[in-house]
Amino acid sequence: MRATITAHPALAALALIAAVPVAGAAEQAWPARPIRFIINSAPGGAPDIIGRLAATPLAERLGQQVVVDNRAGASGIIAAELVARAAPDGYTALLATTTVFAMLPAMHPKLPYDVERDFAPVSLLASAANVVVVNGALPVKNIADLVALAKTRPLLYASAGTGTPAHLAGEMMNLAAGLKMGHVPYKGAGPALADVLAGQVHLIITSPIAAMPHVAGGRVRLVATTGATRDPLLPDLSPVADTLPGYEITQWWGMVVPSKTPQPLVQRLNRELSAILAQPDMRDRLTQQGAVLHGGSPQRFATFIASERARLGAIIRQAGITLRD
Repeated sequence: MRATITAHPALAALALIAAVPVAGAAEQAWPARPIRFIINSAPGGAPDIIGRLAATPLAERLGQQVVVDNRAGASGIIAAELVARAAPDGYTALLATTTVFAMLPAMHPKLPYDVERDFAPVSLLASAANVVVVNGALPVKNIADLVALAKTRPLLYASAGTGTPAHLAGEMMNLAAGLKMGHVPYKGAGPALADVLAGQVHLIITSPIAAMPHVAGGRVRLVATTGATRDPLLPDLSPVADTLPGYEITQWWGMVVPSKTPQPLVQRLNRELSAILAQPDMRDRLTQQGAVLHGGSPQRFATFIASERARLGAIIRQAGITLRD
């Protein structure tokens, strides 16, 4: 006859109690070594600036280094794949961007990662509207002028490359106004803006930080902002949406980690970032970069990413923008 052994209830309870401090101690010990924060652009670009502004105070609050690791290339795919495959232990994070999380899923048929399956959102950090910049010789002072001119003569718009936010912004304008402006892709925003300055192309939708140094000399003119509302740093500049209702495209940045990262670590990172974003000096420094601070819960960031992916993905498919290996 087989004997049945039943654990004594008191012993079972003791076993459960003993297990709790072990898990708690592991969480309290984190981080025990430097955290790698991967940025999908070269040093000096807007993502790098935003990432470093967050990394420095985060390191101070966690008591460990937060090492910024720039992994540019392939429209951000290299950096995203690296984090998607990293150990989910809280020691690797990615700066999430509009391109990687909202645009590439609709443009690239074979991404080596899945933005829903492979990442856990931590927090939305900041966003920034771009500006519509025309060559100074173009007889255009606002979006209504630009639309009217584009319907009478061929216009060309520059971008930092196929599949970039500037490319999508131009195609959104074509769709919203029924235009056929031609797209001229460049290998970076610098060369693209240089040709707008030289009059080789007529306009570009780019960062106000890049465009402002050239405005005073009259070589280029700002005619609108791409956000839903007026930019607090450029209060006299109307949004494109005032002329083309519903037009809105911004660049945004947040933090994500590998999908199976323990929730206590995700929540800890979120709390620390929320505290950082609440600091007046951080708000001032990001505002100087033309950015608006956000913050919020991981769930709120996940909902935001999903909505942006659906909204921009629909426009990308309508415009027929695709990327191939």
